[in-house]
Amino acid sequence: MTTDAVPRDELAGLAHRCGVATSYVGWDQLDHEVSAETIVAVLGSLGIAASTATEIAAAHAALDDEPWQAMLPAVTLATAGTDAHFAVHVPHWDPVYVRITTETGRVIEPSQLDVWVEPREIDGVLVGRATFAVPADLEPGYHIVTAHNPSRDHSVEGSLIVTPRRLSTAEKLTDSQRWGLAVQLYSVRSSGSWGVGDFADLKQICEVAARTYGADFVQVNPLHAAQPQPPIEESPYLPVTRRFTNPLYIRVEDIPEAAALRRRDHKAMTKRQRSFARENASTSNIKRNKSFRAKMEILEQIHRVPLTDDRAAEYRAFRKREGKGLRGFATWCAFAERYGETSPKWSKQLQDKKFIKRKRRELADRVEFFTWLQWICDQQLAVAQEAALAAGMDIGIVADLAVGVARHSADVWTLGDVLASGATVGAPPDGFNQQGQGWDQPPWHPRKLADAAYVPYRDMLRTVLRHAGGLRVDHILGLFRLWWIPDGKGPAAGTYVHYDHDALIGILALEAERAGAVVIGEDLGVFERHVQEALLHRGILGTSILWFEHGPHAPIPPEEYRALCLTSVTTHDLPPTLGYLHGDHIDLRSRLGLLETGEDAERARDARDRDAVLALVKDRGLLADDIPLTDPRTVDALYQLIAASPSVLLGVALVDAVGERRIQNQPGTDAAQYPNWCIPLADSDGTPVLVEDLASNARFAELVAALAASGVGRR
Repeated sequence: MTTDAVPRDELAGLAHRCGVATSYVGWDQLDHEVSAETIVAVLGSLGIAASTATEIAAAHAALDDEPWQAMLPAVTLATAGTDAHFAVHVPHWDPVYVRITTETGRVIEPSQLDVWVEPREIDGVLVGRATFAVPADLEPGYHIVTAHNPSRDHSVEGSLIVTPRRLSTAEKLTDSQRWGLAVQLYSVRSSGSWGVGDFADLKQICEVAARTYGADFVQVNPLHAAQPQPPIEESPYLPVTRRFTNPLYIRVEDIPEAAALRRRDHKAMTKRQRSFARENASTSNIKRNKSFRAKMEILEQIHRVPLTDDRAAEYRAFRKREGKGLRGFATWCAFAERYGETSPKWSKQLQDKKFIKRKRRELADRVEFFTWLQWICDQQLAVAQEAALAAGMDIGIVADLAVGVARHSADVWTLGDVLASGATVGAPPDGFNQQGQGWDQPPWHPRKLADAAYVPYRDMLRTVLRHAGGLRVDHILGLFRLWWIPDGKGPAAGTYVHYDHDALIGILALEAERAGAVVIGEDLGVFERHVQEALLHRGILGTSILWFEHGPHAPIPPEEYRALCLTSVTTHDLPPTLGYLHGDHIDLRSRLGLLETGEDAERARDARDRDAVLALVKDRGLLADDIPLTDPRTVDALYQLIAASPSVLLGVALVDAVGERRIQNQPGTDAAQYPNWCIPLADSDGTPVLVEDLASNARFAELVAALAASGVGRR
């Protein structure tokens, strides 16, 4: 591919029209120009050829004609109470009748606006445009627009999505400051675990956090499904689907049918669980695959137990509710189990409906099994959320939505071209990974997602929110723009692709409003100025991390933090606070060769920023000068500092609450470099901390007491 003959301004004009950035401001606050090669490659991933001036001219012409070729747009987005309109295209002078059918079945005839647009010739036919208003009083929801041309007896339907102006859930948080735990669920085991934290552990964590310590929420890592058989992906942020749940988290014995196992099988199940006693009490790396194999073996047996009539009715209702999406995911699981998710033996035939139908019949038992697993996950998650609310939490479980899915995954297969090919997403170089990050995840295709009326996005949100009182959206900046990396290129050789954030944020608000859930956007990193304003306008919380809240010359006083925000001292991409104070992150990055500016310079910069925050703490009388950096009282003082913010939510990392120091994740590394997402919970002495230990954990009580002394607690 050569781009030498293409004038830069012509390529830039097309790129801007398609939402592809030709330059960007980096973490260093400098302008960076994107290479022509990257721009052409990213446009190619969007289905737009732009290697020559001729191709660019043809792309512009196609984009000009595109809206005129459809009688109705696939989707129209509107915000409740504001003006919006949509266009209808029919042969010039043909009549057209338009109606809106609301979710409740109400039929409305929208007003035609007095807007004249010159007709346009499309494929030899002169096409005219009529413009209609979306009623300003139309209630939020998913409605249908129907356009009928009686001259040609032709009708077309399109989707009309009206989103709420602002989430009401945000307003309910303004009466007082609430706090909750941030938990990596797989890392927190109990004596009843199978080597990995599970839904029963989540239930107990919620109960202890609420009843013993007065927490109002427990924020967990993404619980999205991984591969259907070992080896499974360690990272919860690289799933095979974002809609469905990882059966690894099932507590096997809590399934009602487990009690009906034959005595021999029940005894074997109990013996198998007890065999994980050593794993649960170990600080060695978590062995997901060992746990998953053991659970799947027992789950197979439980699945064979007949359901009672009531349970069978519940199962049928679940299958009906989740519909084609569940069937497609379960089918992919059965295929991937049989052939391997990347095997060309079946992946080349994915578009052959006869092949799929034949294989689905052949693997019907396995499809049914994977469907059943999702039902069990759904039920156990529901129990955990119900327990959280019953224990007194206002919010309960805060789910986490990952940025995307793995390249060879269920979503890539089931969603088709709604996910782009030829590029993956990541992040440009920044202060914490100066080589950039590649996440190997295909991005949403902006135009194809809109053509699908955002249904895959809507379905995903609805499922994730079903048993959650809140949702943290990882890298919510990706709903505004995502860093696309062309295949074969390194992370630094990417560029930003912009999305219709009004649509994506609006639908997020609509689904959260219906679920009664709080939404927290992880808006850290390099972002455009309007991002935080847009989130605030919609009632979506932002995220503040103490170490990142720096002005040009000094830390930002906590009183100046945002009110509509979740504020924490640390995050899972940094060491626990004890480790951060000691510079463990610099040690690790240096050892892995991730530093670009030199170790001495990095240590000096890190120490300067850290000491500036500690000086702020000491100036307020929260910490005496003679207390060592890594004394737990230093951690307490940092949490007291953020309690002075107006932020409606405070996040307490469970690793800080028990004194853990080890790094959970180092962004931009793989398993050969560091055991990301495999560190079990322990205290500062390296002693494992189980769920049963939390209620009597002295360190936990000290930190909560420090927060209480700052006025943070249950109303």
